[in-house]
Amino acid sequence: MNQTYSKKQKLHQLLVILVPILVTQLAMYSMTFIDTLMTGRYNSQDLAGVAIGASLWVPVFTGLSGILIAVTPIVSHLVGAGKQSEEVAFSVIQGVYLSIIMAIVVFAGGALSLNPILSGMNLENRVQDTAFNYLAAISTGLIPLFVYNVLRSFIDALGKTRVSMIITLLTLPINAFFNYILIYGKLGFPELGGAGAGYASSITYWLIMVISIIIIHKNSPFSNYGIFRRIHAVSIGKWKEILLIGIPIGLSIFFETSIFSAVTLLMSTFETAVIAAHQIALNFASLLYMIPLSISMALTIVIGFEAGAGRFRDAKEYSWIGVSIAVFMALICAAVLLAFPKEVASIYTKDDHVLQLTAAFLIYAMFFQLSDAIQAPVQGALRGYKDVNVTFIMSLISYWIIGLPFGYYLANHTDWGAYGYWIGLITGLAAGAITLTSRLIYLQNRKYPAYMEAK
Repeated sequence: MNQTYSKKQKLHQLLVILVPILVTQLAMYSMTFIDTLMTGRYNSQDLAGVAIGASLWVPVFTGLSGILIAVTPIVSHLVGAGKQSEEVAFSVIQGVYLSIIMAIVVFAGGALSLNPILSGMNLENRVQDTAFNYLAAISTGLIPLFVYNVLRSFIDALGKTRVSMIITLLTLPINAFFNYILIYGKLGFPELGGAGAGYASSITYWLIMVISIIIIHKNSPFSNYGIFRRIHAVSIGKWKEILLIGIPIGLSIFFETSIFSAVTLLMSTFETAVIAAHQIALNFASLLYMIPLSISMALTIVIGFEAGAGRFRDAKEYSWIGVSIAVFMALICAAVLLAFPKEVASIYTKDDHVLQLTAAFLIYAMFFQLSDAIQAPVQGALRGYKDVNVTFIMSLISYWIIGLPFGYYLANHTDWGAYGYWIGLITGLAAGAITLTSRLIYLQNRKYPAYMEAK
């Protein structure tokens, strides 16, 4: 990654980093997309079970893995400031240690709490069994998934996002293959239904981790840092640094993703067709969310690099270039959803009732895109500045104090029904976009103006 001197150079460098991240995120999310698609074509009960299981798993994983994202700004600042490779290697290895501990804690917590949680929900027996088996299967890949998140943060922080892209693309066909044989019971394997999707994802996580370790150990520029050349002692001080930055990031991500999961769980009182349609629409909306999310991740890298070098004017320019790209892409995605809701729904299901419900939900998903186009890149910019504490408070208020209660009221006390929850989600995302943008503007104009003028 290099210093840039014009907006054109910044746009070029941002796109060089962004495009591989986007491809990687789309490929990673395609695993969930394939899970949903192939399970939906297996039967609607297993689809609903995977939906419930995913609604419990996704906020836990994204929230905790969000803590590990702290490795990206830490490494970016070290590289931008020209620090020695030993400091970078030490930070990455401590992140790996921490990720293993976190994975073990999540596994133990799930083993103790999963049955009581599912039993307390009003689910059909088949749906409940599928949700349990799906989560049990995917838990076998917790350690490699968390470790990979740290290794990918290191790779991306060096601006080598194309490497992460290649790793993920290599494993995506494997995930689809194991989905096919384990869900449907092909080639002599047992027919596992929704649980097969969980095992397929777990196998893929192990492969991604192993490939990443080999590349980092053997290929330049990663090998120059000697990440795996020596055994480092555990450093509570470095863990504290990662956690002080990472916990607010993780909480912010958790507050955002968990509201979607909470809505899915609250909607368990509706018929199975409504749950399935909601999950399909949410799955596709989340697929589109990979665009602003990827821009967010790219901004964390470039802004962390510039802030580490003290070039705050350049960091500010990067942030608004990123937001502009996200808004432009959101308008295109919204137009597609508005024009082809039934066509999109038909990708997932052949059931006419589920298809009609999904098409209606997708119209609401169109409004997600505009708010996400602002709030996601802005969050990435704030993480690049290591400004994370205020962000998670704003996320809590926007999603859980404004969005979810408003959606619950509309769903249960008006004629909106299930669609009321989606209106609440849209309201929460809009509130998040407004508050986070205000924070970024304040940070850039009040905290760093003297430095930027000096540049």
